[in-house]
Amino acid sequence: MANTSKLFSSFRLGRLDLKNRMVMAPMTRSRAQVDGNVPNPLAATYYAQRASAGLIISEGTQVSPQGVGYIRTPGIHSPEQVAGWRGVTEAVHAAGGRIYAQLWHVGRVSHPDFHDGRLPVAPSAIGHDGEVFTSKGRTRMVTPRALELEELPGIVEQFRHGAGNALEAGFDGVELHGANGYLLDQFLRDGSNQRTDAYGGSIENRARFPLEVARAVAGVWGAERVGYRILPQSFAMVGMKDSNPVETFTYLARELDRLGIGYLHVSEAVSGHMAPAPSPEQRITPLLRKAYQGALIVNAGYDARTGEAALARGEADLVSYGMPFLSNPDLPERYRNDSPLNPPDVATLYGGEEKGYTDYPALH
Repeated sequence: MANTSKLFSSFRLGRLDLKNRMVMAPMTRSRAQVDGNVPNPLAATYYAQRASAGLIISEGTQVSPQGVGYIRTPGIHSPEQVAGWRGVTEAVHAAGGRIYAQLWHVGRVSHPDFHDGRLPVAPSAIGHDGEVFTSKGRTRMVTPRALELEELPGIVEQFRHGAGNALEAGFDGVELHGANGYLLDQFLRDGSNQRTDAYGGSIENRARFPLEVARAVAGVWGAERVGYRILPQSFAMVGMKDSNPVETFTYLARELDRLGIGYLHVSEAVSGHMAPAPSPEQRITPLLRKAYQGALIVNAGYDARTGEAALARGEADLVSYGMPFLSNPDLPERYRNDSPLNPPDVATLYGGEEKGYTDYPALH
Protein backbone atom coordinates (compact mmCIF):
# COMPACT_ATOMS: atom_id res chain seq x y z
CA MET A 1 0.00 0.00 0.00
CA ALA A 2 1.34 3.42 -0.93
CA ASN A 3 2.80 5.56 1.81
CA THR A 4 0.43 8.36 0.78
CA SER A 5 -2.53 6.21 1.88
CA LYS A 6 -5.22 7.98 3.91
CA LEU A 7 -5.00 5.16 6.47
CA PHE A 8 -1.52 6.39 7.42
CA SER A 9 -2.33 10.11 7.44
CA SER A 10 -2.49 12.00 10.72
CA PHE A 11 -5.78 12.93 12.36
CA ARG A 12 -6.77 15.49 14.97
CA LEU A 13 -9.06 13.87 17.55
CA GLY A 14 -10.16 16.58 19.95
CA ARG A 15 -6.91 17.87 21.40
CA LEU A 16 -4.93 14.79 20.38
CA ASP A 17 -2.84 14.49 17.24
CA LEU A 18 -2.97 10.87 16.06
CA LYS A 19 -0.10 9.69 13.86
CA ASN A 20 -2.36 7.49 11.72
CA ARG A 21 -6.00 6.53 11.43
CA MET A 22 -5.60 2.97 12.65
CA VAL A 23 -7.21 2.29 16.03
CA MET A 24 -6.55 -0.78 18.16
CA ALA A 25 -10.03 -1.97 19.11
CA PRO A 26 -10.90 -2.91 22.71
CA MET A 27 -10.47 -6.64 23.26
CA THR A 28 -11.14 -8.65 26.40
CA ARG A 29 -8.12 -10.87 27.15
CA SER A 30 -8.99 -12.15 30.67
CA ARG A 31 -5.49 -11.77 32.03
CA ALA A 32 -5.99 -9.45 34.99
CA GLN A 33 -4.66 -10.62 38.33
CA VAL A 34 -7.13 -12.92 40.07
CA ASP A 35 -6.74 -11.00 43.33
CA GLY A 36 -8.52 -7.69 42.88
CA ASN A 37 -8.88 -7.62 39.07
CA VAL A 38 -5.74 -5.48 38.87
CA PRO A 39 -4.20 -5.14 35.39
CA ASN A 40 -1.55 -7.78 34.82
CA PRO A 41 1.99 -6.30 34.81
CA LEU A 42 2.31 -7.92 31.36
CA ALA A 43 -0.39 -5.53 30.12
CA ALA A 44 2.15 -2.70 30.03
CA THR A 45 4.25 -4.72 27.58
CA TYR A 46 1.22 -5.86 25.57
CA TYR A 47 -0.14 -2.36 25.00
CA ALA A 48 3.25 -0.70 24.52
CA GLN A 49 4.08 -3.25 21.81
CA ARG A 50 1.08 -1.89 19.89
CA ALA A 51 1.79 1.81 20.41
CA SER A 52 2.25 2.37 16.67
CA ALA A 53 -1.56 2.50 16.43
CA GLY A 54 -2.90 6.01 16.06
CA LEU A 55 -5.01 5.26 19.13
CA ILE A 56 -5.33 2.27 21.47
CA ILE A 57 -8.64 1.62 23.21
CA SER A 58 -8.15 -0.57 26.26
CA GLU A 59 -10.03 -3.76 26.97
CA GLY A 60 -13.33 -3.32 28.78
CA THR A 61 -12.64 -2.05 32.30
CA GLN A 62 -15.26 -2.36 35.05
CA VAL A 63 -16.33 0.86 36.76
CA SER A 64 -17.44 -1.03 39.90
CA PRO A 65 -17.60 -4.52 41.41
CA GLN A 66 -21.25 -4.57 40.34
CA GLY A 67 -20.11 -4.24 36.73
CA VAL A 68 -18.09 -7.50 36.68
CA GLY A 69 -19.26 -10.34 34.45
CA TYR A 70 -16.17 -12.31 33.45
CA ILE A 71 -13.18 -13.77 35.25
CA ARG A 72 -9.84 -11.93 35.19
CA THR A 73 -11.12 -8.73 33.60
CA PRO A 74 -9.60 -5.50 34.95
CA GLY A 75 -11.39 -2.79 36.83
CA ILE A 76 -10.76 0.89 37.41
CA HIS A 77 -12.51 1.42 40.73
CA SER A 78 -9.77 0.62 43.29
CA PRO A 79 -6.44 2.34 44.05
CA GLU A 80 -4.59 -0.85 43.13
CA GLN A 81 -6.29 -0.97 39.74
CA VAL A 82 -5.52 2.69 39.08
CA ALA A 83 -1.86 2.05 39.90
CA GLY A 84 -1.83 -0.95 37.58
CA TRP A 85 -3.28 1.08 34.73
CA ARG A 86 -0.81 3.89 35.38
CA GLY A 87 1.99 1.47 34.55
CA VAL A 88 0.24 0.70 31.27
CA THR A 89 -0.34 4.31 30.23
CA GLU A 90 3.24 5.28 31.10
CA ALA A 91 4.58 2.42 28.96
CA VAL A 92 2.34 3.35 26.02
CA HIS A 93 3.29 7.03 26.22
CA ALA A 94 6.98 6.17 26.46
CA ALA A 95 6.56 4.21 23.22
CA GLY A 96 4.92 7.19 21.52
CA GLY A 97 1.34 5.97 21.70
CA ARG A 98 -2.07 7.25 22.79
CA ILE A 99 -4.52 5.19 24.85
CA TYR A 100 -8.15 5.56 25.95
CA ALA A 101 -9.78 3.49 28.71
CA GLN A 102 -13.00 1.69 27.84
CA LEU A 103 -15.43 2.07 30.76
CA TRP A 104 -17.67 -0.97 31.22
CA HIS A 105 -20.62 -2.23 33.25
CA VAL A 106 -21.92 -5.60 32.06
CA GLY A 107 -25.39 -5.38 33.65
CA ARG A 108 -27.20 -8.68 33.21
CA VAL A 109 -24.29 -10.39 31.39
CA SER A 110 -23.00 -11.78 34.66
CA HIS A 111 -23.70 -14.34 37.38
CA PRO A 112 -24.30 -14.34 41.15
CA ASP A 113 -20.88 -15.98 41.59
CA PHE A 114 -19.36 -12.55 40.95
CA HIS A 115 -21.64 -10.78 43.42
CA ASP A 116 -21.62 -12.85 46.62
CA GLY A 117 -24.77 -14.63 45.52
CA ARG A 118 -26.71 -11.49 44.59
CA LEU A 119 -28.41 -11.23 41.22
CA PRO A 120 -26.87 -9.18 38.43
CA VAL A 121 -28.73 -5.97 37.61
CA ALA A 122 -30.43 -4.77 34.44
CA PRO A 123 -33.08 -2.27 33.34
CA SER A 124 -35.69 -5.07 33.42
CA ALA A 125 -35.84 -8.59 34.84
CA ILE A 126 -35.34 -10.19 31.44
CA GLY A 127 -32.88 -13.03 31.19
CA HIS A 128 -31.14 -14.76 28.32
CA ASP A 129 -30.07 -18.36 27.94
CA GLY A 130 -26.40 -17.49 27.44
CA GLU A 131 -23.22 -18.34 29.29
CA VAL A 132 -20.44 -16.47 31.05
CA PHE A 133 -17.11 -17.70 32.38
CA THR A 134 -16.80 -17.76 36.15
CA SER A 135 -14.19 -19.42 38.37
CA LYS A 136 -16.25 -22.62 37.86
CA GLY A 137 -15.99 -22.47 34.06
CA ARG A 138 -18.86 -21.94 31.63
CA THR A 139 -21.92 -20.98 33.66
CA ARG A 140 -25.47 -20.24 32.57
CA MET A 141 -26.61 -16.67 32.97
CA VAL A 142 -29.54 -16.05 35.31
CA THR A 143 -32.54 -13.74 35.17
CA PRO A 144 -31.30 -10.39 36.50
CA ARG A 145 -32.88 -8.05 39.00
CA ALA A 146 -34.51 -4.91 37.61
CA LEU A 147 -32.82 -1.79 38.92
CA GLU A 148 -34.92 0.46 41.14
CA LEU A 149 -35.37 4.04 40.00
CA GLU A 150 -33.44 5.37 43.00
CA GLU A 151 -30.44 3.17 42.16
CA LEU A 152 -29.75 4.75 38.79
CA PRO A 153 -27.95 7.89 40.02
CA GLY A 154 -25.55 5.62 41.89
CA ILE A 155 -24.61 3.77 38.70
CA VAL A 156 -24.11 7.07 36.89
CA GLU A 157 -21.75 7.92 39.75
CA GLN A 158 -19.90 4.62 39.22
CA PHE A 159 -19.14 5.70 35.66
CA ARG A 160 -18.18 9.19 36.77
CA HIS A 161 -15.85 7.77 39.41
CA GLY A 162 -14.32 5.36 36.89
CA ALA A 163 -13.76 8.27 34.51
CA GLY A 164 -11.99 10.19 37.26
CA ASN A 165 -9.81 7.19 38.03
CA ALA A 166 -8.93 6.87 34.34
CA LEU A 167 -7.80 10.49 34.39
CA GLU A 168 -5.68 9.79 37.45
CA ALA A 169 -4.22 6.69 35.77
CA GLY A 170 -2.90 8.79 32.89
CA PHE A 171 -5.19 7.79 30.04
CA ASP A 172 -5.68 10.21 27.15
CA GLY A 173 -9.46 9.83 27.19
CA VAL A 174 -12.23 7.31 27.77
CA GLU A 175 -14.70 5.30 25.69
CA LEU A 176 -18.10 4.24 27.02
CA HIS A 177 -18.95 0.63 26.20
CA GLY A 178 -22.47 0.98 24.85
CA ALA A 179 -22.34 -2.15 22.69
CA ASN A 180 -22.47 -5.97 22.86
CA GLY A 181 -25.47 -6.22 25.14
CA TYR A 182 -23.93 -4.63 28.23
CA LEU A 183 -25.73 -2.27 30.60
CA LEU A 184 -25.87 0.90 28.48
CA ASP A 185 -27.00 -1.18 25.49
CA GLN A 186 -29.58 -2.96 27.66
CA PHE A 187 -31.20 0.35 28.58
CA LEU A 188 -31.24 1.56 24.97
CA ARG A 189 -32.95 -1.40 23.26
CA ASP A 190 -36.62 -2.22 23.69
CA GLY A 191 -35.88 -5.95 23.64
CA SER A 192 -34.10 -5.69 27.00
CA ASN A 193 -35.74 -2.57 28.46
CA GLN A 194 -39.43 -2.90 29.30
CA ARG A 195 -39.53 -0.31 32.06
CA THR A 196 -42.64 1.83 32.47
CA ASP A 197 -40.97 4.77 34.23
CA ALA A 198 -38.97 7.68 32.77
CA TYR A 199 -36.22 5.25 31.66
CA GLY A 200 -38.37 2.96 29.50
CA GLY A 201 -40.87 3.01 26.69
CA SER A 202 -40.05 5.70 24.13
CA ILE A 203 -36.63 5.96 22.56
CA GLU A 204 -36.16 9.26 24.40
CA ASN A 205 -36.74 7.47 27.69
CA ARG A 206 -34.63 4.42 26.84
CA ALA A 207 -31.72 6.65 25.84
CA ARG A 208 -32.02 8.73 28.99
CA PHE A 209 -29.71 6.61 31.14
CA PRO A 210 -26.91 6.18 28.56
CA LEU A 211 -26.99 9.92 27.92
CA GLU A 212 -26.88 10.69 31.65
CA VAL A 213 -23.77 8.53 31.87
CA ALA A 214 -22.23 10.29 28.88
CA ARG A 215 -22.88 13.72 30.42
CA ALA A 216 -21.38 12.67 33.75
CA VAL A 217 -18.22 11.32 32.12
CA ALA A 218 -17.96 14.37 29.86
CA GLY A 219 -18.08 16.46 33.02
CA VAL A 220 -14.86 14.78 34.14
CA TRP A 221 -12.96 14.72 30.85
CA GLY A 222 -14.58 17.29 28.61
CA ALA A 223 -16.86 15.89 25.91
CA GLU A 224 -14.21 15.92 23.18
CA ARG A 225 -12.12 13.35 25.09
CA VAL A 226 -15.01 10.90 25.45
CA GLY A 227 -16.00 8.27 22.87
CA TYR A 228 -19.02 5.99 22.70
CA ARG A 229 -19.09 2.48 21.19
CA ILE A 230 -22.24 0.91 19.70
CA LEU A 231 -23.20 -2.26 17.83
CA PRO A 232 -26.51 -1.47 16.08
CA GLN A 233 -27.17 -4.97 14.74
CA SER A 234 -28.96 -7.57 16.84
CA PHE A 235 -26.54 -9.50 19.03
CA ALA A 236 -27.91 -13.01 19.53
CA MET A 237 -25.11 -14.16 21.83
CA VAL A 238 -26.61 -12.14 24.69
CA GLY A 239 -30.17 -11.93 23.37
CA MET A 240 -30.07 -8.33 22.19
CA LYS A 241 -32.62 -6.98 19.74
CA ASP A 242 -34.55 -3.82 19.01
CA SER A 243 -37.78 -3.29 17.08
CA ASN A 244 -36.37 -0.31 15.16
CA PRO A 245 -32.58 -0.16 15.35
CA VAL A 246 -32.31 2.56 12.71
CA GLU A 247 -34.51 4.92 14.72
CA THR A 248 -32.93 3.91 18.02
CA PHE A 249 -29.31 4.35 17.05
CA THR A 250 -29.74 7.43 14.87
CA TYR A 251 -31.51 9.10 17.81
CA LEU A 252 -28.63 8.19 20.13
CA ALA A 253 -26.10 9.42 17.56
CA ARG A 254 -27.85 12.78 17.25
CA GLU A 255 -27.99 13.22 21.03
CA LEU A 256 -24.31 12.29 21.45
CA ASP A 257 -23.55 14.83 18.73
CA ARG A 258 -25.44 17.49 20.69
CA LEU A 259 -23.32 16.66 23.73
CA GLY A 260 -20.14 17.16 21.68
CA ILE A 261 -18.89 13.62 22.34
CA GLY A 262 -15.50 13.24 20.65
CA TYR A 263 -16.15 10.13 18.59
CA LEU A 264 -18.70 7.44 17.81
CA HIS A 265 -17.22 3.94 17.47
CA VAL A 266 -19.50 1.76 15.35
CA SER A 267 -18.98 -2.00 15.43
CA GLU A 268 -20.70 -3.56 12.43
CA ALA A 269 -19.70 -7.17 13.17
CA VAL A 270 -22.48 -9.48 14.28
CA SER A 271 -20.61 -12.68 15.18
CA GLY A 272 -17.26 -14.41 15.29
CA HIS A 273 -13.71 -13.33 16.04
CA MET A 274 -12.96 -12.49 12.40
CA ALA A 275 -16.45 -11.44 11.28
CA PRO A 276 -16.48 -9.96 7.78
CA ALA A 277 -17.77 -6.49 7.11
CA PRO A 278 -21.56 -6.59 6.67
CA SER A 279 -23.25 -6.35 3.30
CA PRO A 280 -24.43 -2.88 2.23
CA GLU A 281 -28.06 -3.60 3.09
CA GLN A 282 -27.08 -4.56 6.65
CA ARG A 283 -25.24 -1.32 7.34
CA ILE A 284 -26.75 1.69 9.07
CA THR A 285 -23.38 3.41 9.46
CA PRO A 286 -24.04 5.78 6.53
CA LEU A 287 -27.18 6.97 8.33
CA LEU A 288 -25.22 7.43 11.55
CA ARG A 289 -22.66 9.45 9.59
CA LYS A 290 -25.44 11.91 8.75
CA ALA A 291 -26.77 12.03 12.32
CA TYR A 292 -23.40 12.41 14.03
CA GLN A 293 -20.97 15.15 12.98
CA GLY A 294 -17.98 14.19 15.16
CA ALA A 295 -15.23 11.69 14.40
CA LEU A 296 -16.56 8.29 13.31
CA ILE A 297 -14.65 5.04 13.87
CA VAL A 298 -15.77 1.92 12.02
CA ASN A 299 -15.00 -1.65 13.04
CA ALA A 300 -15.88 -5.02 11.48
CA GLY A 301 -13.44 -7.27 9.68
CA TYR A 302 -11.63 -4.45 7.91
CA ASP A 303 -8.19 -4.99 6.40
CA ALA A 304 -5.81 -2.45 4.87
CA ARG A 305 -7.67 -2.30 1.55
CA THR A 306 -11.22 -2.10 2.89
CA GLY A 307 -10.21 0.27 5.67
CA GLU A 308 -8.58 2.58 3.14
CA ALA A 309 -11.68 2.40 0.96
CA ALA A 310 -13.99 3.36 3.86
CA LEU A 311 -11.83 6.40 4.58
CA ALA A 312 -11.61 7.36 0.92
CA ARG A 313 -15.41 7.22 0.57
CA GLY A 314 -15.77 9.51 3.56
CA GLU A 315 -17.73 6.90 5.52
CA ALA A 316 -15.35 7.10 8.48
CA ASP A 317 -12.48 9.11 9.92
CA LEU A 318 -10.71 6.20 11.62
CA VAL A 319 -10.78 2.41 11.33
CA SER A 320 -10.40 0.08 14.30
CA TYR A 321 -8.80 -3.35 14.09
CA GLY A 322 -9.16 -6.10 16.67
CA MET A 323 -7.70 -9.51 15.89
CA PRO A 324 -5.13 -8.18 13.40
CA PHE A 325 -3.66 -5.96 16.15
CA LEU A 326 -3.84 -8.78 18.69
CA SER A 327 -1.53 -11.01 16.65
CA ASN A 328 0.50 -8.27 14.92
CA PRO A 329 1.89 -5.72 17.38
CA ASP A 330 3.38 -3.78 14.44
CA LEU A 331 0.23 -3.87 12.30
CA PRO A 332 0.64 -0.37 10.79
CA GLU A 333 4.11 -1.27 9.48
CA ARG A 334 2.82 -4.54 8.05
CA TYR A 335 -0.07 -2.84 6.30
CA ARG A 336 2.13 -0.03 5.02
CA ASN A 337 4.61 -2.49 3.47
CA ASP A 338 2.12 -5.20 2.44
CA SER A 339 3.93 -7.62 4.77
CA PRO A 340 2.41 -10.98 5.77
CA LEU A 341 0.43 -11.14 9.00
CA ASN A 342 0.85 -13.43 12.00
CA PRO A 343 -2.28 -15.60 12.32
CA PRO A 344 -4.06 -15.32 15.70
CA ASP A 345 -3.87 -18.27 18.09
CA VAL A 346 -7.53 -18.68 19.01
CA ALA A 347 -6.70 -21.09 21.85
CA THR A 348 -4.88 -18.32 23.77
CA LEU A 349 -7.33 -15.45 23.28
CA TYR A 350 -8.56 -15.56 26.87
CA GLY A 351 -6.65 -16.31 30.05
CA GLY A 352 -3.06 -17.42 30.50
CA GLU A 353 0.02 -15.25 30.63
CA GLU A 354 2.66 -14.45 27.96
CA LYS A 355 1.66 -17.04 25.36
CA GLY A 356 -0.65 -15.51 22.78
CA TYR A 357 -0.36 -12.15 24.57
CA THR A 358 3.10 -10.60 24.48
CA ASP A 359 4.95 -13.21 22.39
CA TYR A 360 3.66 -12.42 18.90
CA PRO A 361 6.73 -11.46 16.83
CA ALA A 362 7.22 -8.10 15.17
CA LEU A 363 8.90 -7.80 11.79
CA HIS A 364 12.05 -6.27 13.26
